[in-house]
Amino acid sequence: MTISLKMKHHLFMFSALFLLWTLLTGSIAPAELMTGLLVAVVVSLVSAPYLSILNGIKYQPMALLSVASYLGYFFLALVRANFDLARRVLSPSLPINPAVIEVETQLNSELGRILLANSITLTPGTLSVDLMQNKILVHWVAAPEGVDLEQATAEIISGFEKHISGFLE
Repeated sequence: MTISLKMKHHLFMFSALFLLWTLLTGSIAPAELMTGLLVAVVVSLVSAPYLSILNGIKYQPMALLSVASYLGYFFLALVRANFDLARRVLSPSLPINPAVIEVETQLNSELGRILLANSITLTPGTLSVDLMQNKILVHWVAAPEGVDLEQATAEIISGFEKHISGFLE
């Protein structure tokens, strides 16, 4: 018996909401759990028309490892970018070459492209300006001279994309 994709989305949303409720309350008292169950059911039912954004999620056991891998990669990229930008701000001799460039993603799901664009924005020195199908317009503080589409794509998104593709299409 296979569970339909729509039902998987509802179960995913319900589980995520209930887990979040439990973590935020920090209690496994029966009253708290019942309230959390009720809230998770109501919110997942109300959000049903919008769950199609979850179409790209890979419901596989290895996807959890991919999420952990992505979070680790994102954290390292965040730290590295913070130090690089701080170094550029504190040392005026380092080059700053702001540019708006276009990068191309291979991610097929809307959620994957949104997560990629947000990952770029949250990393200091880059800012996602626009998301158009499989292209993302990025403001880059330290773009190399004469950067082309392939080079920019490789430098900015290839690492994020590799990790995101483990749990999103």
